[in-house]
Amino acid sequence: MATENDPSAPEFWDVRFREGRVPWDAGGVPHELAEYLAGASGGGRALIPGCGAAYEVAAFHEAGYEVIAIDFSPAAVAAAARALGPLQGTVRLGDFFQYDFGMVRFDIIYERAFLCSLPRRFRPDYCARVFDLLRPGGLLIGFFFYDPGESGPPFGLGQGELHDLLKERFLLAADEEARSSVSVFAGRERWQVWRRLD
Repeated sequence: MATENDPSAPEFWDVRFREGRVPWDAGGVPHELAEYLAGASGGGRALIPGCGAAYEVAAFHEAGYEVIAIDFSPAAVAAAARALGPLQGTVRLGDFFQYDFGMVRFDIIYERAFLCSLPRRFRPDYCARVFDLLRPGGLLIGFFFYDPGESGPPFGLGQGELHDLLKERFLLAADEEARSSVSVFAGRERWQVWRRLD
């Protein structure tokens, strides 16, 4: 099928999850997120788009957040259900761009290997959707993959590209080199925190 070669289609990711071709899967919670949550006040709502196996759900839950994870790949959602056990009900099968999350906005949206999974044409839509789903002052936190190469996935960001996409609606509050990247992202990921402007 053509969709098995199109990373904007669920079938593309279904094949990879079913065959175990998931080099982006860290197998657990990254150190940066664990440290962030340890220092956070806790509480509020958190969203994990393109969640894959969704290991981070438990970390957010333990830190006191009401957490929702979403993926449009049935095979990814099945992997999350296996990984999460009693928390599997937090995972939704659906399209991040279309899903109705309700009227209450999120305090945190966590990014890990979702933006770089999307073909580049989706980047403005991603930024607009994140803005719409976050409350004023809410945070987009996580790992952002920077790589000048044209092929993908993963589709890397160019230098300054994310800043250009977000600068009208977000303020960069933290930026450091990622220390716990999996090999496919090693040396090219940054841990960043972006605060949504009013």
